[in-house]
Amino acid sequence: MYNAVGIDVSKGKSTIAVLQPGGVIVRKPFDVFHTSQSLKELSNYLASLEGDTRIVMECTGRYHESMANSLSNAGFFVTVVNPHLIKNFGNNTLRKVKSDPADAKKIARYTLDNWAELRQYSCMDNTRNQLKTLNSQFSFFMKQKVAAKANLIALLDNTYPGVNKLFNSPAREDGSEKWVDYAYSFWHVDCVRKTGLKAFTVRYEAFCRKHHYIYQPSKPEELFNASKELVAVFPKETSYKLLIQQSIQQLNLASAHIEQLRRR
Repeated sequence: MYNAVGIDVSKGKSTIAVLQPGGVIVRKPFDVFHTSQSLKELSNYLASLEGDTRIVMECTGRYHESMANSLSNAGFFVTVVNPHLIKNFGNNTLRKVKSDPADAKKIARYTLDNWAELRQYSCMDNTRNQLKTLNSQFSFFMKQKVAAKANLIALLDNTYPGVNKLFNSPAREDGSEKWVDYAYSFWHVDCVRKTGLKAFTVRYEAFCRKHHYIYQPSKPEELFNASKELVAVFPKETSYKLLIQQSIQQLNLASAHIEQLRRR
């Protein structure tokens, strides 16, 4: 005897329908919450059914994963299908019923009609979902980083134009960049030229030691002389300093997240 289990998955709960050939309803559609106890009870019920049991559910973002993993790990034949296959299945009626019980029974009918062609859910499906999640998060943080860097450069163009082009050091393993660290300490051209060359040299050397950069004795004078030619739009005020340093913190946070994901 074949037992076709159709599961209509939603957030936090699923609706289950169990059919047998000929449209025999083994049990009226019922709801199961996505809790460990409820999923265990569902596994026990399905295990009590006589005959061969196959379970089909739609791929619904991430909502189906707890149900699919739980039943697959319990030893059941589980298939996760594209929702379009279910949507296009049996569309030979003018009456469109849209409800969780009706959808669950439709999935169960699909299970019976495609019994031999069903592909069993495997650990590779779970791995694929994990990789998709990592890739999605990586893309999310990359967009954040690009936006944060563009925003930071736009702010600095008003206080220290061209500061992002003063250094050619590559990004570090944690994603930090020398020009960004430099801009956090010397966010305005007046932080350089108003202090005098001698005082700036001392501050720049301390900056290199703090961030573990190689100190080049000629660099302070180069930066100091270049700053004298720059025109700042915004005055050297605390409010602008706060905006720039907060933007740098956001950029560094996004960069750190990206590098952590790269190492996974």
